[in-house]
Order: sequence, then C-alpha cells, then structure tokens
Amino acid sequence: MITYEKLWATMKEKQITQYRLINEYHISAGQLSRLRADKHVSTHTLEMLCDILDCNIEDIITFKKDSSV
Repeated sequence: MITYEKLWATMKEKQITQYRLINEYHISAGQLSRLRADKHVSTHTLEMLCDILDCNIEDIITFKKDSSV
C-alpha cells in the first residue's frame, strides 16, 4: 500500500500549504483529496510535487506492505 504521510510533513517543513498548491501551483483539489485518502495519483502529479517541494520521491511517498495479502 502506498501512503502519502511524508508528503504532509515535507509540505510543513517547506512551508507549502494546500492552499498554495491549489492557487499558486494549480494542483487540483481533487488530487489533494486523493492524496489525503492515500488513493492512486499519477506519476505526473508526484513529479510536480517533487519539483514544487524541491525533494525526492521518498520524501513524499511510502510503501507499506499490506498484511492482508
């Protein structure tokens, strides 16, 4: 399972709010909603976030093995 828990910490560290992502960087509210729910997003969105936050992918995404599999 992919989680975006690190994204929120990285955003806080870089002082980038969800409001700024929407209004300054044109990330859709729908994409942010999907990220908050740990749902699938495109690699394009992940690439944009890494560029905006000036970070690596591992700074915003974590893989957790699903114990039910």
